[in-house]
Amino acid sequence: MAIHKILVTGANGQLGWELAQAASSFPNFEFVFVDRNAMDLSKPGEFEGIIELFNPDAIINTAAYTAVDKAETEKELATTINALAVKQLAHIAKQRNIPFITYSTDYVFNGNATSPYLTDTALEPVNFYGQTKAEGEKLALAENPDSIIIRTSWVFSSHGNNFVKTMMRLMKDRDALNIVGDQKGRPTYAKDLALASIKMLEHINAGKIIKGIYHYANTGETTWFGFAKKIKTLAGLECDLTSITSDQFPTPAKRPIYSVLDTQKIEKELGLTIPHWEIALQDCIAKLQA
Repeated sequence: MAIHKILVTGANGQLGWELAQAASSFPNFEFVFVDRNAMDLSKPGEFEGIIELFNPDAIINTAAYTAVDKAETEKELATTINALAVKQLAHIAKQRNIPFITYSTDYVFNGNATSPYLTDTALEPVNFYGQTKAEGEKLALAENPDSIIIRTSWVFSSHGNNFVKTMMRLMKDRDALNIVGDQKGRPTYAKDLALASIKMLEHINAGKIIKGIYHYANTGETTWFGFAKKIKTLAGLECDLTSITSDQFPTPAKRPIYSVLDTQKIEKELGLTIPHWEIALQDCIAKLQA
């Protein structure tokens, strides 16, 4: 069956919004975007009726509970959205025999590695948010082995709440900032991730078998401090930045020290050339400043 109509959840999130921006460049697909008002991921019992209504040929689930620190106390809600809802979507996709793409996180790993995490590295979540995402992965694959799970890290966009927008706002307001400099990862531009996700569906339409776990992040590694320095330079802002350690910036949920994802699998299978995060950041800041 050829994919034509794609149902996308989480229309107002960074990735959902970027998919909507990209949609017009792919006229062979009809995208249907639903936000929390149309499809609330905290109510998995309602999914079947809603999906029946739209009758899609594929489902892309970009909705998630992403408040990492709040997840430590809002455990039930985080679990429902990140695990039980994902299980139900995978189940419905299986029943309808249609592709299902959902997203996970670098937080499913322990953060102690010294070389990039592979798609089959053992899961050992570093906090409760990571636990819910790991659970969602397992439930989706158990329910529907054809599920596609894309793990990503340090997501930013010109839309929504993210590190880039927060830094630009704070650097305008303050003379000096302390930024964590001992956590390492690969930033991900939601626009690039959106394009890679659509490319996956094009490959499936072309008869390629795509399923299981993938990693996607922009190329190049940095720290939050390195990321902030680049934002400052590209945005032409004045602010003194000081590198601090994770211990000096305690948060309710523990953060991984090492988050670098290995993206070779997705690059090879999709023939992707992933842009460097600095190039992606340049594009994002240009959009924000326009």
